[in-house]
Amino acid sequence: MTATERKQSSLINQSAWILLAKVTGFALNMVLPLLVVRYLTQDNVGVYRQSFLVASNAVLVLPLGFSMSAYYFLNRDPDRHPLVVMNILIFNCLMGAAAFVALFLFPEILGSTFNSAELARLSPLIGLVVWVWIFAGFLETAAISLQEARLAAGFIVFTQLLKTVLMTAAVVYFQSVDSLLYAVLVLFSLQAVLMVWYLNRRFPRFWARVDLPFFRKQMAYAIPFGLSVMLYVLQTDIHNYFVSHSFSAAEFAIYSVGCFQLPLVAMLWESVGAVMIPKMSQLQDQGRTREMLELTVKATQKLTFFYFPLFGFLMIVADEFITTLFTRDYQASAAIFRVNLLTLPLFSFVVDPITRAFPSAGRFLLKVRVGIFIAVFAVFWAGLGRFGLVEMIGIVVGSVLVERIAASWISARMLEGRFEDLKLFWTTAKIALAAVAAAAILFAVYLAAAEVLMTAALSVSQKTLGLVGTAKGVEFVGGSIFLSICFAVYAAAYLLIANSLGAIEADDKDRAIGYLRRLNPWRRAQAGAI
Repeated sequence: MTATERKQSSLINQSAWILLAKVTGFALNMVLPLLVVRYLTQDNVGVYRQSFLVASNAVLVLPLGFSMSAYYFLNRDPDRHPLVVMNILIFNCLMGAAAFVALFLFPEILGSTFNSAELARLSPLIGLVVWVWIFAGFLETAAISLQEARLAAGFIVFTQLLKTVLMTAAVVYFQSVDSLLYAVLVLFSLQAVLMVWYLNRRFPRFWARVDLPFFRKQMAYAIPFGLSVMLYVLQTDIHNYFVSHSFSAAEFAIYSVGCFQLPLVAMLWESVGAVMIPKMSQLQDQGRTREMLELTVKATQKLTFFYFPLFGFLMIVADEFITTLFTRDYQASAAIFRVNLLTLPLFSFVVDPITRAFPSAGRFLLKVRVGIFIAVFAVFWAGLGRFGLVEMIGIVVGSVLVERIAASWISARMLEGRFEDLKLFWTTAKIALAAVAAAAILFAVYLAAAEVLMTAALSVSQKTLGLVGTAKGVEFVGGSIFLSICFAVYAAAYLLIANSLGAIEADDKDRAIGYLRRLNPWRRAQAGAI
């Protein structure tokens, strides 16, 4: 095995650990959004989503990318590792405290932004959640930066399990937005304790020394990326604030359901990106740009294999997907969901690790995002009160397209890509063709038999749930059966076509077959008998 192949194998293994942990976390937490729309009124669902929109945006923006500097500095100069983590904790704590003080003293900031007295009432609690969340959020980043993928996976599973228990109890027993915020506050308080313990185990007495010149160096590296993240968050979420201000909380609930981000999609992208960032930093430091390009192509191919077919499948069954998960009260969200799905294929192309490895690329992307944000803000401001919900999400999708094109272009330049390197994406083109062909087959089946299949699925669901003495969840179970049938048709067609086109590599097939064999209970029983 060559050095490049070993690095690719290591990348895949580390990504797999992180992805497995996040998939497990998703499985643990998948019930929460289903409970929220069923236990809270539509108005309260809107307030809940607005509260967590503010908190999650603040957690992404306020640290100014300082935590992400760990990916760069924890792979260089081991003597300064304690300084790196201490600087990050100090900075994150101060930024979180500033958010809490602002929302505690001036609750009208959220009240006027969302045109909501309820958000003004909740402001101090939201500020406290932001403070603790920002401080505790470094745990996963620290473990991944130190390339301890298995330990990072353990942290993710533990915190997600705790989150599931706390938030499920809150929504079922208290049925209020306040209880959900308190549940998150408890979660991140416990995570903060775990984080300090972990960092002290890795860097004993890391808090004993602070180096201001090194702090400034760390800040100089982080700020361009932090501002870029800030602009990206504003660019992608500014529409939520305009919708919240212009429409009621119930209408925002419908809109936010339409903007539903598929958790598994985000997890896969984040897992690959998180592992690639330190790898790319190492390769860039050694001047090995060709290997960076090869790793990027490999990662992109892996993502497209899942993203392209998922896009085709969901575009066809979007109505049933939304009503199954969120009830028929949110049927109007399906049109918004379809438009929002147009961004899914764009995230197959892995560029963030490249722009982080090259500071000049990060500065270029920052300028691009400034321009995009100004343009998007101006369009929304001019259209305030004129645009409908579908038009709002359409503008967002257009801005994401422009940003991804710019990021891909600068990444190609940094990696010294040439026109002839497009042949490296030949397998990706085959994957796209297989996804389109499979979508055509499913669409034909959908047009011919969707109504019959759904009626049969609901009938099975009614009879099954009737046996256990409850009719609750009939539409969810029936819809799930319908979606499963459609997915089976699509997946079978996609895999057969992809395999016939040579889009599935031999190593991937061998790996999949190996997993299936290990999962086979008959083979396990035989092995145990031996």
